[in-house]
Amino acid sequence: MKEHFIKIYPWLYPLSWLYGAGVCLRNKLFDWGWLQSKSFAVPVICVGNLAVGGTGKTPHTEYLIKLLRQAGVSVATLSRGYKRKSQGYVLADAQSQARHIGDEPYQIKNKFPNIRVAVDENRCHGIEQLLKLEKPAVEAIILDDAFQHRRVKAGLNILLTDFHRLLCDDALLPAGRLREPASGKNRAQIIIVTKCPDDIKPIDFNIIAKQLHLFPYQQLYFSRFRYGMLAPLFPDKAGSRKATTSLAGDEQVLLITGIAAPAPLQKEVESYTPHVKLLAFGDHHDFTSKDLGQIKEQFLCLKEGKRRIITTEKDAARLKFHPALDEILKPHIYVMPIEIEILQNQQYIFNQNIIGYVRAHSRNSSLPERKDVHPS
Repeated sequence: MKEHFIKIYPWLYPLSWLYGAGVCLRNKLFDWGWLQSKSFAVPVICVGNLAVGGTGKTPHTEYLIKLLRQAGVSVATLSRGYKRKSQGYVLADAQSQARHIGDEPYQIKNKFPNIRVAVDENRCHGIEQLLKLEKPAVEAIILDDAFQHRRVKAGLNILLTDFHRLLCDDALLPAGRLREPASGKNRAQIIIVTKCPDDIKPIDFNIIAKQLHLFPYQQLYFSRFRYGMLAPLFPDKAGSRKATTSLAGDEQVLLITGIAAPAPLQKEVESYTPHVKLLAFGDHHDFTSKDLGQIKEQFLCLKEGKRRIITTEKDAARLKFHPALDEILKPHIYVMPIEIEILQNQQYIFNQNIIGYVRAHSRNSSLPERKDVHPS
């Protein structure tokens, strides 16, 4: 099995113990009922993690959206809208931008314009507002990154952990990257090991399953990223800038990322062309005019006629409406979409577990029975 090179800072353990004591006390207060969790008369699915940084929450949320929509479920998503410039409850519409609702909710609304996408730092209030909507009424809610938000008692908790940084190998903040002790995984009914490599071996599945020490009531799945066709961020009216499946081997690429772990995307792009220049910013980076100037400068250094900019869907949400984005760059910016694939031939079982939970807890007893539902 491939080793996980996880950076831990042992000299920070005393601070981690203090932090952990506070987190454990808070969780115990919820467990004992001194702090109240609220349940709702609608299926609520929470997608979250224990670690800070990217584990692939948004691609997994999008997978669930596709799955439930194909099953005939009117689904909505709710998140806090990290780094948005607004406050309170906001229901996204066609005019919403990333600065109003956050980059990830914008990405979801842009890909699924017919579903309800809402943000609210108070998740209970956000759910209450979503349940007031009609025509159609909301039949299921997906909470994005709300595993630690225990004011809401989700009916189904899906916990993600990165293959390259398993929660069982990590440490609490600030020595490591865990928001709460690894024992917090016990609240989840489903655990997914994400970002698995293409060459993962059968023995790796067994080793990880043993390392995680799951309970009988918990289901374990493995997933990996699957990259889609490049698509222009600014398609022209003539349609000459269309989605393309590949890069030419002699093309020069400026790869722009503001995500927690750009290495897998860089590896994917380098599989098409070796001429890749990575310009990496922090996760959820708020691009400045200076950043856009740097991007233009780096791009113009590439060979004319054989150059393009590639970025992620999340970063594209913040770049698209940026007032400092030079018109010279727009025709050359392409977006690399990401989907997830459930491994070990477990996709059907996973899908049926999700749909079964929603049907069993739905207010709408007439939800259609559909078999062999697969997101496409």
